[in-house]
Amino acid sequence: MGNVLVAYHTQSGQLERVARTLAAPLAKAGHRVDELKLEPAQPYPFPWRFWDFLDAFPESVWLDPPALRPWSVPQARYDLVLLCWSPWFLSPAPPATAFLQSEHGRALLKDTPVVTVTANRGMWVQAQEQVKILLASAGARHCDHVALVDPHRLASFITTPRWLLTGRRGPFWGLPAAGVPDAEVARAGRFGRALAAALAANSLDGTVPALGGLGASQVDPALLASEKIGRRSFRVWGKLVRSAGGPGALSRRPVLAVYLVFLVLMIVTVVPVSLLIRFLLRPLLQKRLAALAAEYERPSGSDTSRLKDFA
Repeated sequence: MGNVLVAYHTQSGQLERVARTLAAPLAKAGHRVDELKLEPAQPYPFPWRFWDFLDAFPESVWLDPPALRPWSVPQARYDLVLLCWSPWFLSPAPPATAFLQSEHGRALLKDTPVVTVTANRGMWVQAQEQVKILLASAGARHCDHVALVDPHRLASFITTPRWLLTGRRGPFWGLPAAGVPDAEVARAGRFGRALAAALAANSLDGTVPALGGLGASQVDPALLASEKIGRRSFRVWGKLVRSAGGPGALSRRPVLAVYLVFLVLMIVTVVPVSLLIRFLLRPLLQKRLAALAAEYERPSGSDTSRLKDFA
């Protein structure tokens, strides 16, 4: 039987539920499962205060690792690591960044099969690309990626900020509950069953995905351009904000306020025009976008041909 480490950071508790749903079949199959909750030494607030939330984006997009509370795990080496993280500002959440850049974390990941797991509102590709780079730098064997997504894209523009800023997730005013539906979280157990089978068969070597055919990661081609533009914007403005002072400094507020105005203007002017242009050009770009989406979906992909095997 294998040794499995489940590392995660969560504020709302959603990613913790996802992590334990994936881990449960592994434990049931007899594999040893250790849990590591990544906690910043200076905790992030939840629900967020508005300015604190906005102030977190420069360090997030520039991958500045926060200090983590001291942590340890029972094993020096693992047969599999499940790294469960959330996208913040189109970048990996800082606690995940800190783990990936830490000496202890990199030692655990070296030559180890790693499955990355996200639960988000749909824009995870650019953040995952950064995680891939950090995993490669640590010498990890990134074998699979699972992306659970809030299916209510338009409603999530309202429900997700409400959840972050008030802590209230439930449905309201006819809008659905925020986040990944509970039924979809429960269905994520199929990934744990597939990983348990791969460990038992000694086939999880990090070179061939174990979750292919299970609909593990589906990219929406329509969001790819917006993600790239958004990440570039975050990095430029993040650099400006950092030049005005450190995290939490009042001297950052004026720059953040200007960026907020810029962001709102972008959303109400440039974004609709960009969406219209992409809609008009979609027949010409469809094949290219589909190929690009398939590339970003690797290694696990969005194919569902094996769902019946692990239902």
